Amino acid sequence: MSGAGREAASFDALVERLRQFIDDEVIPGEDLGTAHDAQAVERTAAQLRARAQALGFGAPRTAVAEGGLGLSWEQCCVWLEEAGRSFLGPLALQCAPPGQPDLAALEQLLTPAQQARWLAPLRAGRLRSCFAMTEPAPGVGSDPRMLRSTAVRDGEGWRLDGHKWFITGAEAADVAIVVARTEAGPSWFMVDTTTPGFERVRAIRTIEPFALGGHGEIRLEGCRVGPDALVGEEGQGLAYAQLRLEGARLFHCMRFIGLASRAMAMAQDHAATRESQGVPLAEHQMVQAHVADAHIDLYAARLMTREVARDLDAGRSIRHSSSMAKVFVSEAVCRVADSAVQITGALGVSEDLPLSMILRMVRPFRIYDGASEVHRAAIARRAFTRRLRP
Repeated sequence: MSGAGREAASFDALVERLRQFIDDEVIPGEDLGTAHDAQAVERTAAQLRARAQALGFGAPRTAVAEGGLGLSWEQCCVWLEEAGRSFLGPLALQCAPPGQPDLAALEQLLTPAQQARWLAPLRAGRLRSCFAMTEPAPGVGSDPRMLRSTAVRDGEGWRLDGHKWFITGAEAADVAIVVARTEAGPSWFMVDTTTPGFERVRAIRTIEPFALGGHGEIRLEGCRVGPDALVGEEGQGLAYAQLRLEGARLFHCMRFIGLASRAMAMAQDHAATRESQGVPLAEHQMVQAHVADAHIDLYAARLMTREVARDLDAGRSIRHSSSMAKVFVSEAVCRVADSAVQITGALGVSEDLPLSMILRMVRPFRIYDGASEVHRAAIARRAFTRRLRP
């Protein structure tokens, strides 16, 4: 067998081990009754995370030498889809937002000293991160030019002031990547959440279950950090945010394809056994149409995501293609989850099955990491300004 063949066989075996872990340990660990209890979710996730590490399941994109799996972006498409079939899978396997996108960006931007202070413990799971960019009106939302948080030089360090909200993972975070405006422009700062002047105002409840760390509101008032808190170059914060978002969008696509495929598999099992008008639901053409459309959506979503992943592996720009993939996949997984609920009827909207929770989990993806409408506008602008052919 060639070297490439051995590598493929090794990866296939790794994925099979992951599939068994998800089926045998992670999905059975889901307690729908505590889906909105952050402490209960954290306890279960911590147990599963320890078990995953014992099985050798490190962070997918982190280098093998650093305790990760060193997977390519294309391999991550398979890995994260399997992990994403469970609400708890990404939490157990160090590929849940915001941690994994944060790691992917910080690995490229931090100095050796910063890596020792923040990156190494983040990789090991001893620290949690959050990415603090979004602000309440009139601050930054979909338009990065509206950033209002400020960072002013204060002696050798910086003084940060601002108001952030809907910051994923903020409640459980030990360190925040704070985006603030300096004289040179938007910049990134590593801020330990125990720093005086860093205040967690509240956890914002959303429709999502199993949202470890929640979506927090943060205030920074006279929050002073040292000179080593600045990430990369001053004024390059928006470029860094784009770097982070491209990977984050793909990770979302991969995970939610897995969750939506689980929903449809459950709906198909239900339709095969539940009868209506004397025959199984699976024999009704309207049900068949829902199933067929779901398979088409998932097939297209996988192909699109993997194509973008190949471009990323090859070092090609994915700004345009990742926007298109994000819009399509976010809407496709919603259609699939909605069809699964429709096929299962009253059972689907109950919490006897996880289908309604799956629908609630995937719905916000049409807003997170850029709303579909914003991406469509950007896609069209690029098509016209660059005279792109469809």
